[in-house]
Amino acid sequence: MLIKYRKKQPKIKKNVFIAPGSYVIGDVEVESKSNIWFNVVIRGDVEKIRIGSKTNIQDLTMIHCTTNGNGAEIGSNVTIGHNCVIHDCKVESNSLIGMSSTILDGAVVEEKAMLAAGSLLTQKKIVKSGELWAGKPAKFLRKLTDDEIKFNIKSAERYYKLSQEYLAKLNKNN
Repeated sequence: MLIKYRKKQPKIKKNVFIAPGSYVIGDVEVESKSNIWFNVVIRGDVEKIRIGSKTNIQDLTMIHCTTNGNGAEIGSNVTIGHNCVIHDCKVESNSLIGMSSTILDGAVVEEKAMLAAGSLLTQKKIVKSGELWAGKPAKFLRKLTDDEIKFNIKSAERYYKLSQEYLAKLNKNN
């Protein structure tokens, strides 16, 4: 469901799948081919939220910001696993955020990086390009292999294809 808030209407490009039960609110822009799965909440009520193309935001994830913060920016070809909290931070393109992870204000996950499932990336921490971080609080674990980086990028493609199947099915039923 798209909700206008404080005169800001979410801007959704073509070929975006937003699953039933999800809410996209206020100052949010979602680029083409991205997909927002069941029961996701993206609240652009106090700051802007930008999501690049072919990014997947999986079930039960919350994206929000701090009042007078920097906003949340998620690049293209990003996978954000189920049940994550993404708060006033930046996730660059071709990265993967593991299930049930939390990223706090001012943190950055650089391009082609990975945050392991169940991790807590605390305020203003930076996961450098090509790194894997894990834990609570998250710490550098090791460099990603080329195969892991390719897997992360393929994950976004797989979710895009799945979202198109859902779009076709939902359009057929309506």
